[in-house]
Amino acid sequence: MPVSRHSHAPGDIVTPERDVTHAHFWPGDQVVILKGTSGSELWGDAFKVVTPSWHTPTDEDGWRLYDPAGGERTYLTAHPRYLVHLSSRCPDCLIYRQALRTYLVPRLAGAEEDVDCGWYSVNHLNQVVHVADARVGR
Repeated sequence: MPVSRHSHAPGDIVTPERDVTHAHFWPGDQVVILKGTSGSELWGDAFKVVTPSWHTPTDEDGWRLYDPAGGERTYLTAHPRYLVHLSSRCPDCLIYRQALRTYLVPRLAGAEEDVDCGWYSVNHLNQVVHVADARVGR
């Protein structure tokens, strides 16, 4: 399904403030990086947590992720605050998901197609970078 970047996508005020530690995740966990909306639902890219990996953009412990869709970027590194357990048994991830949904869905209710808010990019080290963590000049 094609996904477009919505010209009026709101900035992400929820993820940069999320306080989740590296120890919240474990190898084998199924996670998603939420990137936007599809109708009244959040959507994103699903991954499997593989192993600890340094996240250079934040200079903090991150996680190496496996992308089952593969392609040129089968493995990526991401900061823990970007990750959300796919399981509904994790209270922290449920609270974060609900906060993001409450903030985002009403602002994009009029979108007629899936919306990629453009919060994430992948740098030359195959590391996922949130716009709030991007460093100028790097």
